[in-house]
Amino acid sequence: MTEKQPIAADWGWSSLHKISAMNRGHEILEDIVGTVEILGKTLAIDKDGHLSIFGDWNEELAREIALREGIGELTDDHWTVIRYMREVHEREGAPPALRRLTKESGIDTKALYRLFPNGPAKKAAKIAGVPKPKSCV
Repeated sequence: MTEKQPIAADWGWSSLHKISAMNRGHEILEDIVGTVEILGKTLAIDKDGHLSIFGDWNEELAREIALREGIGELTDDHWTVIRYMREVHEREGAPPALRRLTKESGIDTKALYRLFPNGPAKKAAKIAGVPKPKSCV
């Protein structure tokens, strides 16, 4: 008797999203716990509501996430922070904490809180399509 081969129904949606992402060459950032519909696409998210698949992000998606987070239209300063978050994550495998964000992004702490109220590092990471920094609650 041969061993039963797993079929898609046995894997569950989380595994299917992971396989799909890997087949497209995308890094899976965090465990997938659900999905969200944004701009007509079903996207995998982690326990904090951040995108789980790095390659799913694009600037149009960032604009929509910002609107949903109550940020409004993204300015050049927003984009500076968002791009910095993505660059650090891509280079080091984790997004920067708030202290590093203020020291290295060129945007000071007060400006960060104005740009991303109520948790600038966490909110900027969500819009940037990276996991919540480990230092955020």
